[in-house]
Amino acid sequence: MGERIGRFFDFDRYGTTLGRESLAGLTTFVTMSYIIAVNPAILKAAGIPEGPSMVATAATAIFGSVMMGLVANRPFAIAPYMGENAFIAYTVVRVMGYPWQAALGAVFIAGVAFTALSIGRVRKWMVEALPAGLSHSFAAGIGLFLTFIGLNEAGLVVLGVPGAPVHMGNLGSAPALVAILSFLLISALMLWRVPGAILLGILGATAVAFASGVARAPRTWMSLPPDPSPLVMHLDIAGALKPGFAGITLAIFVMALIDTMGTLVGVSALAGFLDERGSLPGIERPMIADSLSTVFAALMGTTTSGAFVESAAGVSVGGRTGFTALVVAALFGVSLFFAPIMTAIPAAAYGPALIVVGSLMMTPIAKIDFTDPGESVPAFAVIALMSFTYNIGVGITAGLVLYPLFKVLAGRAGEVRPGLWALAGLSLLFFVFYPYR
Repeated sequence: MGERIGRFFDFDRYGTTLGRESLAGLTTFVTMSYIIAVNPAILKAAGIPEGPSMVATAATAIFGSVMMGLVANRPFAIAPYMGENAFIAYTVVRVMGYPWQAALGAVFIAGVAFTALSIGRVRKWMVEALPAGLSHSFAAGIGLFLTFIGLNEAGLVVLGVPGAPVHMGNLGSAPALVAILSFLLISALMLWRVPGAILLGILGATAVAFASGVARAPRTWMSLPPDPSPLVMHLDIAGALKPGFAGITLAIFVMALIDTMGTLVGVSALAGFLDERGSLPGIERPMIADSLSTVFAALMGTTTSGAFVESAAGVSVGGRTGFTALVVAALFGVSLFFAPIMTAIPAAAYGPALIVVGSLMMTPIAKIDFTDPGESVPAFAVIALMSFTYNIGVGITAGLVLYPLFKVLAGRAGEVRPGLWALAGLSLLFFVFYPYR
């Protein structure tokens, strides 16, 4: 059996073994398994029920990772993206007032568009047109956005104060103390390089929350998976096709495009997959895998999915083929039977995880050239508008419009690739169709 698996995934070509691939899959799963708890917790703000949402999250991870393993033979695990889930829950539903069913319809449309563009290699053309500085600003902006959400969910920052938009919460309250403990625990575990630090920190703080009465412990830790039927096939495609929704669909499209590009290229560099031009040979297959997973995610009842940057953890211990992704898929299948504990995790425990994830996403900001206004102004607009408009889509599309504009003003229009002009045009449509309310 081991030899047949080795031949199918071409272990000899990649210099790996069944044991090494299995260990890589376990490592990747441990580092990204927090998504099982955090994604439903975020989408709860949109009115999406947590139990079915957990099933949709795990099912999407299973489907996407299997597709990545079998279609692309790459060690990249797939699951619902952080950032996009917050955009749907807090911006599209909470701020704009749209129903989550229409938002999932937009995710489905974006997924179908992704699949078509991936097959036609147009998506690759767009990805290669994005300047590095702008891509780094997207990551940093989303990081600050997630940090703000985490501070608010944890009760460390409170909204709606006369004379100021935000202020400090009651740090002496029991939930706030649990949140502070969660943040310190996660950070310390990461400092000590403990695998699965984020999930372990969340679970440790959850145990304290149960013991202190901040949250109610479930009666059982294991059970059959919750019924996913309240979410499956409940997307509203017709609602997402209305003119006023075009900007939202575009924002979902662009965010997923950026996430996929950054993850595939970044993790591939670590694995040694890139060619001498810095490109990933055969990138269309991983792109098709993640685009199909987005279509599946919408049908199941969750948000945009794609390759997870935490796949780098598995690559760092030797994962080189799609078998790593299959191991991740199998472990997500096992996780479905731990729904009671996953859905009982309080905001005081998972909120700090968003803060930590946000801090990790700030790393690329050091790569932005802030001495060149042609680079810094669009990048700063992305970061500031994402955070201060409470809307990731506004920040991304503003950057895509401003970047080519400032290159033209600087007499450096030749630095703008045709694909970026196409994205700038689409981004202008975002502001034309954006529902200003």
